[in-house]
Amino acid sequence: MATASVAKQRTSVRVGVQKFGTFLSGMIMPNIGAFIAWGIITALFIPAGFLPNADLAKLVGPMITYLLPLLIGYTGGRAVHGIRGGVVGAVATMGVIVGTDIPMFIGAMLMGPLTAWIMKKLDKVWEGRVKPGFEMLIDNFSAGIVGAALAIFGMLVIGPVVKAFSDGASAVVEFLVHNGLLPLTSIFIEPAKVLFLNNAVNHGILTPLGTEQALQNGKSILFLLEANPGPGVGVLLAYMIFGKGLARASAPGAALIQFVGGIHEIYFPYILMKPILILATIAGGMTGIFTLVVTGAGLRSPAAPGSIIAVFAATAKDSYFGVGLSVLLAATVSFLIASVILRTSKTTDVDALGQATSRMEELKGKKSSVSSALLGAGGGTAVLTRPIQNIVFACDAGMGSSAMGASVLRNKIKAAGFPDVKVTNSAIANLSDTYDVVVTHQDLTERARPVTSSAVHVSVDNFMNSPRYEEIVELVKSSNAGAGAEGSTTIAEPAAGAHAAQPAAVGGKDVLLPESVILNGTATDRDSAIDEAGKLLLDRGSVDMGYIHAMHEREESVSTYMGSFLAIPHGTNAAKDHILHSGVSIVRYPEGIDWGGKQVKFVVGVAGINNEHLHILSSIAKIFTDKAQVAQLEQATSVQEVLDLFGKVNA
Repeated sequence: MATASVAKQRTSVRVGVQKFGTFLSGMIMPNIGAFIAWGIITALFIPAGFLPNADLAKLVGPMITYLLPLLIGYTGGRAVHGIRGGVVGAVATMGVIVGTDIPMFIGAMLMGPLTAWIMKKLDKVWEGRVKPGFEMLIDNFSAGIVGAALAIFGMLVIGPVVKAFSDGASAVVEFLVHNGLLPLTSIFIEPAKVLFLNNAVNHGILTPLGTEQALQNGKSILFLLEANPGPGVGVLLAYMIFGKGLARASAPGAALIQFVGGIHEIYFPYILMKPILILATIAGGMTGIFTLVVTGAGLRSPAAPGSIIAVFAATAKDSYFGVGLSVLLAATVSFLIASVILRTSKTTDVDALGQATSRMEELKGKKSSVSSALLGAGGGTAVLTRPIQNIVFACDAGMGSSAMGASVLRNKIKAAGFPDVKVTNSAIANLSDTYDVVVTHQDLTERARPVTSSAVHVSVDNFMNSPRYEEIVELVKSSNAGAGAEGSTTIAEPAAGAHAAQPAAVGGKDVLLPESVILNGTATDRDSAIDEAGKLLLDRGSVDMGYIHAMHEREESVSTYMGSFLAIPHGTNAAKDHILHSGVSIVRYPEGIDWGGKQVKFVVGVAGINNEHLHILSSIAKIFTDKAQVAQLEQATSVQEVLDLFGKVNA
């Protein structure tokens, strides 16, 4: 009980801080354009600017003293009590502006919402009690009285308090800078970002203090403490080179969104997937801040979002080198440390990125607006309200694992009495939103979702004997109940654009030859086994060397392990130009080899043009779902026995 209580308390504190940070962000972010406008005018027209102009420079002081705080006060008040709250919030903000000689951003973030909240409570007091015809009179005078009273209160009380706080915070920042301790703030900032507490830090403290510094010095280092895109992109670059599966495949797109788009949220799941990587971002952040301190660089105004474009657009005239070096070194250090961590640790959970993204959304408290970039759009599972007629197996190339899986499931659905249900296979690139059920390897599911959002998606990690097949059969039975499926004997043609794993017209002729079968392979690991199976295809002229390279590329993306001691390495969809004619090779490893943590005794190399190879794959699928026939393959003493076994299945 004690443990549960403590956990709950911690969660509520975190959520409370997140909500506070979100509220602060809600006042600052809508007005970032105004901050940038002030920064541009400052950069251009002050005496040290690009185009010094004494007349136009007169805009600088009033904008930062009056315009920006009033916008913040209005925005905060409106968030609490609509336009009425915004008006009284702006009036009260004027009090703290006049009461001090510094830009009153923190005062505005206090007075705007506070005044609007008081107005909201008072409005409820006489709600429904005002006589008809007097509503406007009461509304206007009550707003005027509340606004005036809070403006005076802000001028006499809140203003001096906020100035004292601001002076103290500035003194702390100066102390950290002068003593070389400012880089240590990354120890708090980087974890706070991943836990979505960054808004409370960035918009609650750093932006107001940074703007005050920028008014005095023309720039501030504080604007880049949290917004530096270097640490995050360093981690994503490490995943691009040393990551595995979906994490590696999605890292390039995530890096582009984070670095150019400025959406730092996109890299949070990669940290949550392997939390020790937070050390990489902390070290990168510290390096970036240290570089800024040494070079004396800073930004004129906030960089929001934290895009490299926004960062350079806000960079002070004399700081381009320092800011650029800060981002570069931060990314480099983060990349190096993350690379070491990724190379020296093993990922055992193939769906780690998906789970980490879900964890990120739990921490954030809502669905992530950018998680679709990692896991695909249409992240939910569709609920069918129609009978199932079309099932598709999708893989990267649409000619190997998907064909095997489709053959296995087709047989099960036929046996269940639904031969008219089409079970086809396709490359993910060729999918369209015309299917009822889409079956993919669990590392590919989220690639298939965006183009098949109306389908039920089923993820499997074993194409030969996945328990999910029985679930699909039951789904077919329940959705097609009463539809007359059991009485049908027609086998429908495959959907256009998909590869049907029905027996091909060529009957497998010339696809599997005796010289393409080896009973005792010499490879001792996965990669050399792929080479061995690929060389058999190369030797018979089915493929060129580029296809073997593509077989390795496909394996790095998603494992071709099928279950039942079988793997079927094949090229990517983009590698079909490297196929000269269809062919299949079979290599047996009696002692078995390790295939990504699974034992494999049979490696079947696949290269197919059109549907010519699918007949033999269908035969292979039938064999490897029959334990007795798998045993016969294990005990075969000649190549002819293997060929005869497939001949019996074909018959």
